Amino acid sequence: MIDLIEKSLLTGLGALVLTQKKAEELATELKNRLNLSEEKGQELLKLLSDTARSNQHKLEEVAREEVRQVCADLGLVSKDELKSLAKKIQGLEKELKALREAAKDDASSAC
Repeated sequence: MIDLIEKSLLTGLGALVLTQKKAEELATELKNRLNLSEEKGQELLKLLSDTARSNQHKLEEVAREEVRQVCADLGLVSKDELKSLAKKIQGLEKELKALREAAKDDASSAC
């Protein structure tokens, strides 16, 4: 389910990259139509590229937050939480093993 969400969001990011290419084409066309100097055309292209990059970063962060929220709503645990739980289980298993061995030793020495 999470993979599906991530793939959907990545598809959206791919569309954003295509939009950036379209912005570059638009800047070139505007430069030609408005008879802008090469310098002004480059400034326009840089402005459009910077805006597209900024929007892409914002979209990525919104997408990450949405995935986190969906996971929380579904009660899914994160990788870090899972690792933490696995470590706790290992510790408890060691403790249980030690207690069982101690109980065996006590039972053996009592006989």
